[in-house]
Amino acid sequence: MRINRILLSAPLVVVALVIQVTILARLQLPGAVPDLLLLVVVGLALVYGHVGGALIGFFAGLLADLAPPSDHAIGRYALVLCVIGYAAGLTKPESGRHRSATLPLIVVIGAAIVSTLMYAGVGALVGDTAARHVGIVGLLLSATLYDLLLAPFVVPLLMAAARRTEGEPLTGDGTSSPSGSGGAGYGWLTTGTGLKASRGAMKSVRAGARIGSQRGGLLGKSARDKVGRIKGVKRL
Repeated sequence: MRINRILLSAPLVVVALVIQVTILARLQLPGAVPDLLLLVVVGLALVYGHVGGALIGFFAGLLADLAPPSDHAIGRYALVLCVIGYAAGLTKPESGRHRSATLPLIVVIGAAIVSTLMYAGVGALVGDTAARHVGIVGLLLSATLYDLLLAPFVVPLLMAAARRTEGEPLTGDGTSSPSGSGGAGYGWLTTGTGLKASRGAMKSVRAGARIGSQRGGLLGKSARDKVGRIKGVKRL
């Protein structure tokens, strides 16, 4: 991973874990606990891609496994967040930017459902049956609802911060990418510039045509003068 990604993701993961353990876990909400750490992994993976998302998810989950008052096997949540970060990073478009908030919200919903099922499934493999007593359906509904309520306040800010570490402007004018794909989705932010550019190009073409016609006239005139002089010499 790049050093700027580490410098951003490490503090965000630590802060999210502290808030989740000290505040969100003590709210005594019905069902699951709002998973702020999951939203951090998803938000960064949407910008950094599947490799960066998998690495961030693994280390974030491992930190959550080691942080008190953890009562589950070490590596359980690391595996879950690693898979979630990898899958969320696969949804990163080729242009590097999401044109709407629909896909990130769908990713958040899928991450909440898959993480809950994976956490319960891995727990069942190691003998943890707590999910059976609470009810897997209630956990799925509450986890999805809580994460969806938090996502609009967390994920856009994380994606904007991640883009800054990547050196990408928050708004583009169509010139930030050499191939033109990076600014294609943001051309609507610069209304009127395309019309002005086309008018300037037309003016340049017209000016070039006038200069070419003037040069052609001068060359034709000089050629006619030379022919006249040659004919005059022959007559003499």
